[in-house]
Amino acid sequence: MSVERIPMTREGYDKLKADLDRMQNAEMIEVARRIATARDMGDLSENAEYHAAREDQGILQAKIDALKDKLARAYFIDKNNFAADTVVFGAKVRVKDLDLAEEEVFILVGNGEEDYDTNKILTNSPIGAGLLGKKVGEVAEIQVPMGTVRFEVLEISPPD
Repeated sequence: MSVERIPMTREGYDKLKADLDRMQNAEMIEVARRIATARDMGDLSENAEYHAAREDQGILQAKIDALKDKLARAYFIDKNNFAADTVVFGAKVRVKDLDLAEEEVFILVGNGEEDYDTNKILTNSPIGAGLLGKKVGEVAEIQVPMGTVRFEVLEISPPD
């Protein structure tokens, strides 16, 4: 069975690692306190607070396990070995929307690093996936929920 590796920048990895630390060392402790407090209230079979806290604990544990798995499968993208002739993970891509005649800049990132306010988009989003592999001058026709967008790749550079 092949394990799918997850490309990630060092910054994205550090952010996810901090999220994991917060979940394990703050949120899980708080949930354990809620369980203990609810347990002290008496009959557990009819104790809604106890059952809600146990459910929260299960959900939080599932998130922790998923995050640990993602971090275990992560591999770092080295910005120094960046191929500037093709759109790849981590690339900063300046494109022209051929239908609106407007230019936009996207940075292709992995899960946990997306920030749509700064145009950091996921590589597995429709636009990110449509731009991957394109070269300067090529046009990407991308199916999005609102229809089809056409972007001409104007410039590819490593992220800042």
